[in-house]
Amino acid sequence: MNIPNDPMMLVSYLNTQLRDFYPSLEELCKSLDLDQQQICDKLKAVDYSYDTATNRFI
Repeated sequence: MNIPNDPMMLVSYLNTQLRDFYPSLEELCKSLDLDQQQICDKLKAVDYSYDTATNRFI
């Protein structure tokens, strides 16, 4: 799956996908064959983390 490389675009893309199609980050990553830890690490570098309660990166 080709996802945005820019961290800010990636946050926007993932949050939209999570809002519209997936009940969790784990499900999104499984479905799109993405490395969940790699995504979390990349977004942590720009002060975003996944919030399970709201199912989005904040």
